[in-house]
Parts: sequence; structure tokens; C-alpha cells
Amino acid sequence: MKFYRKTLANGLRIVVIPMKDAPSVTVMSLVEAGSEYETKETNGVSHFLEHMFFKGTIKRPTSLDISKEFDGMGAEHNAFTGNEYTGYYGKAHPKNFDAILDIISDMYLNPQFPEAEMEREKGVIVEEINMYEDLPQQKVQEVFAELLYGDTPYGWSVAGPKENILKMKRNDLVQYRKAQYVAGKTAIVVAGNVDTKIVFKKVEKAFQSIAKGKVIRKKKIIEKQDNPHVKIFHKDTDQVHLVLGGRTFKAGDKRSVTLKVLSTILGKGMSSRLFQKMREELGICYYIGSGVDDLTDHGNFRISAGVDKTRLNQALEGILGEIRKIKDETVSLEELKKVKDYLIGRMYLGLESSDALVGFYGGQEIMREKIKTPQEVEKEIQKVTARDIQKLAQHIFVDKSLALAIVGNVSDEAQLRKIFHF
Repeated sequence: MKFYRKTLANGLRIVVIPMKDAPSVTVMSLVEAGSEYETKETNGVSHFLEHMFFKGTIKRPTSLDISKEFDGMGAEHNAFTGNEYTGYYGKAHPKNFDAILDIISDMYLNPQFPEAEMEREKGVIVEEINMYEDLPQQKVQEVFAELLYGDTPYGWSVAGPKENILKMKRNDLVQYRKAQYVAGKTAIVVAGNVDTKIVFKKVEKAFQSIAKGKVIRKKKIIEKQDNPHVKIFHKDTDQVHLVLGGRTFKAGDKRSVTLKVLSTILGKGMSSRLFQKMREELGICYYIGSGVDDLTDHGNFRISAGVDKTRLNQALEGILGEIRKIKDETVSLEELKKVKDYLIGRMYLGLESSDALVGFYGGQEIMREKIKTPQEVEKEIQKVTARDIQKLAQHIFVDKSLALAIVGNVSDEAQLRKIFHF
């Protein structure tokens, strides 16, 4: 699948993925600004800013003006904030490309941040934080990040603490946006039934007034761990929610594709080893899965599960047992083929729509990776060998790199530490 990329003189990057006969077009603006660019005092500002971009512009003074215009063409629209970047997008019929581009560029370039709206939105964000606090399977992911990275931008919640949100002033948003939302940190990605040359011209015109400020980089991470770490967040729940994993490497590392294959063997799909062991054989959990979190300068591997609190030790022994197996025994050719076919099949299924393609190509661009097409990713997956997987497992699954985060009614940490080793 072809894509076309262009960098303007001011540093703004544009990526276009033409899709002949596609029934939609998606326009997304991405900016290198997320929780890892924040300070202790401003933690949460990236996410707060994302909310406020929908509260009115010069041309569209209220949030209702923006939403009515999107709704008037049957469009989908949303935004998201992560550790390293924030995105805003609209998706509609290709005939509405000009209108979608106009709204997305207007929101990016001309937000007004009305103080009355900002004060109201504080209550919305506090309730969003409360919601995540009440979802133990979500909370445990934050506990795991804190465990690995401590009191640093890498270990902070994207939403920030409630006290920060309640204290924030309009000028905090204005100054953060001024510093971070500049041409050299921004990418505009368009996918759908469009003409590439026309898109380049229209995007350049729509964003001609974008600020050209200095490109601010985030602080460098310092990785340090000498022994297994355990962190328990006590909560009166029927289940115990856990994340077991450890540090890996940054996005773009040559071992990244091997790690994704390894993760799939362990915990992707109903035929994965952990699903079969923990759910089908032991009947110990409803959900279990594994995943990879890779960013520009660090990464980690996670196994997540919700288990009966009376069987936590048995669950940990089951998970660790499957990890030991993949370290000690070479994956069979039959299983390796099945896993590769699963990964490749799911990748293509996930790229059927214009918004999915924007995410696929845009995610690589904003992370400053060399953009790979799905076909190139497929070739990389096919090259992974059983020996590559075993070698990587032996490298990352070592006692000193282990980390275990738990949310639930658990008190016997000493007993957990006796189990928690290879």
C-alpha cells in the first residue's frame, strides 16, 4: 500500500495514503506533546489541552458549533492523548474532505480556551480520572508504569492528578500550547479516496499560519533496576488485577518484531499459551493477554490478567511457568507459522478503514520512525525464527528485570516475592 510523505520548509510533515474507491476520508493532526513532556506541576496539561481544543475557535466560538458541523455531515471525530503525542481527527465521506480539513486545522491553529468552559471541564476531567480509578484493570496499568519508572514523566498518569487539574489556569494551557504545538513537532495525516497532490496543496494552505517555534525534546529516560520489583495498590475488589512484565527497548529496535511475535505466542488470541493455560486448563481468570509498549526511547512488555484473589499465587506460578517454557524450549515450526499468520492477518484486518490507516502511518511518522508499509512489516514478521524468539526471551526474562503490579485486596507481599522469580 503506497503512501506519500512531504516535509514543508517550516518543518510540518504531511503524509497521504490514497485509497481508491474508499467510502471515507480521515484527516488527523498529530503533535509531539504528551505526559512525558510535562513537569510534576503540569502533569495532566497535555490531556486537559486536548479537551479544550473542542471548546471553540475564532471561527466556531462554541463546542456546539464544532460538534454541529461534524454531525451535519455524519462525521466521526475524536481526540486522544498518550505518553508522547496527542491526536485530533475527523472522518467523513470523501466529498467532505475540505470541510473536515477546515475544522481540524481551525481547532489546531485557533483554539480560544474560554475560562468559563475551562472551569466546567475541570469537573469532567476529574470524573474521568475517578472513572479510571474505579476500573482496576485500568488502574493496574498505571501502577505498573509507576513501578517501572517511579516519580518521573514516564511513570506519571496521562490524565494527571486531580489536584493539578483543579489548580490549572488558562495561561498554563496557553503557554504549554505555545511551546509544544509548533510546525516541527506536528504531522498531518490524510487517508482515503483523495488526490495526493491536491491534499498536499490544501494542507499546506490550511496550516500556513502554524507557529515555527523551537522543537522541544523531552527529558532522557534513565533506566535502572537491579532486582525484581513488586508494587501493590490496595483496593477492596473481588478479583486481583495484575500486570507482570519488564523493561524492553525503544520503538524501531531491530528486535521489536521478534518481541511482537513472542508476545503473540504468549498472550494474543484464544489459542495463545497463556489463554489455554490460565483460562482453559486452570479456569483461573476471565481475561488474560500480553502486549508491548514501545516508545521513542524506552519500552516494556506486559502480561495482564484478572484472577480470583484466593488463587493469586497459583496464577503467578502459571504465568511464570509459561515464560520459563518459552525460555527453555524452542517454539515448534507449526506454532510459529500459526502465530505469524495470526499477526499478519490481524494487521491487515485492522487496516480496512481510512482512520485505521491514518493511525498506522501517522503513529510511525510522529514517533519519527522510518515508515514501513504493511507489506514490509509482513516480510519482517516472516523472517523471525524460533531461535530469535528463544534468544530474546532469555534476554528480557531475567529476575533483575521482573516487575509485578497488583490492584486488589492483597497483603502478603513476602509470599509473592518467594514465587516471583525464574
